[in-house]
Amino acid sequence: MGIVALNKVSTQLLVAVVLLAAVRPAHAIPAFARKYGLPCSACHQAWPMLNNFGQTFKDNGYQLGNDRDAPIYQQPAYWPIMFRVRPEWHRESQNHVPIDRVPGSASSGRLESTLTSSGFDTTSIDLVAAGTLSKNISFFIQDYIGDGNTTLYQTFVRFDNLLGSPWLNLKVGKFDLDMPVSQERILTQSTTGSSYYNYFFKPPGDNNVFRGIGIPQLGAEVMGHSHNDYTRYSIAVLNSNNGRTGSLTNQSYDIYTNFNQAFEVPHLGLQRVGVYGYFGNSPTYFQTSGGVPIPGTGSGSRSFYRAGAYGHWYVGKFDFSTFYMHGQDNVFIGNSVPANQPSKLPAGAAGPAWNGGFVEAHYTYNPRLIVIGRYELARMARQANPSIRSNLGNLDTWTAGYRWYPIMSSRAGLAWIQEYSRIVNGGASPLSGRDDSNSSLLMGFDFDF
Repeated sequence: MGIVALNKVSTQLLVAVVLLAAVRPAHAIPAFARKYGLPCSACHQAWPMLNNFGQTFKDNGYQLGNDRDAPIYQQPAYWPIMFRVRPEWHRESQNHVPIDRVPGSASSGRLESTLTSSGFDTTSIDLVAAGTLSKNISFFIQDYIGDGNTTLYQTFVRFDNLLGSPWLNLKVGKFDLDMPVSQERILTQSTTGSSYYNYFFKPPGDNNVFRGIGIPQLGAEVMGHSHNDYTRYSIAVLNSNNGRTGSLTNQSYDIYTNFNQAFEVPHLGLQRVGVYGYFGNSPTYFQTSGGVPIPGTGSGSRSFYRAGAYGHWYVGKFDFSTFYMHGQDNVFIGNSVPANQPSKLPAGAAGPAWNGGFVEAHYTYNPRLIVIGRYELARMARQANPSIRSNLGNLDTWTAGYRWYPIMSSRAGLAWIQEYSRIVNGGASPLSGRDDSNSSLLMGFDFDF
């Protein structure tokens, strides 16, 4: 594979890491604790990670089923808003970065070098407004306020207990998918450790507009659950435009499904297993005017899917999340070739396919201290064409750290966090084609109120 293609892959991976780290979507919502007079630990094993009570509260549309659910019964001073931000110090390192042999001279040739930087920083402000508009009607709005920009991350309205049953609820708007393991509530926050990479994986050379199941999508979701929340399902119909508001890509729709079942194991606790799938279409070209693509005219759509299984396992103070994904894109998507120009497909072209997964372990010493470890991998099973090396796109990443909560009340929460993470991208070095690695060290205060 040529240097230009390697540069493209390396740049895509680096940009994805930076963007996902810049908007680290994870939160607890102290407004709910204030509303019901409960400590954060009532809903969180270690915020922002939910326990079963918290998951049930969320699945019931942020309701406990008592007289405090409807906002009309709340004190006038109550306002359902949460702010979250994290001042921090972090160190970033990347090897095999192409640099000019003579700084400022593009003609001097390039070599690969390791670049390291460190310093104090702060994240965007995570602003969340959520609660009930009336009994069985809830809302959620999430916005990130950064340095000179804002990002509307989620906004939806939800109707619960339709026909008087928890098995029928409806959500409409822009929302996170019902994830096997929540990206929204990931505990680790370093640049290379703040994402489940399989949720956002894209094969080398691929031009799928779909960025991954970890991105909030636009659409409608029907979901339901048993009274104890042990049995759950979700079926969502979504725009095929990767959740972009005010931008209709084409006329097709995607489908996401998630089914899971929990069960008690004596002396161990609650266990949960599930299966999920995302089945979509991505345009391969757009109609143009004067050579400029016309928005909303995505054509030549071809299919792709992401599917797998997962489990949540508890053993005393230890718990484990296990996740598996198989993904496949159509041959035109995988080779970035318009579907109306099949002659441009390279010899031996195929739809790229891959497998991936992770294991994340937690040790909850007590409600104020949790230790976290995660290992994740992705392996290409089939490249889009023979010119792509078999290991390009493979990744291995691991993260270790802890969160200590000196403050955790119904009004606010504060966590001291330390973690280290490292990712290795197979064959992604743009000049040598060697494995490329990035690492992050993070220390900071994560607080919300």
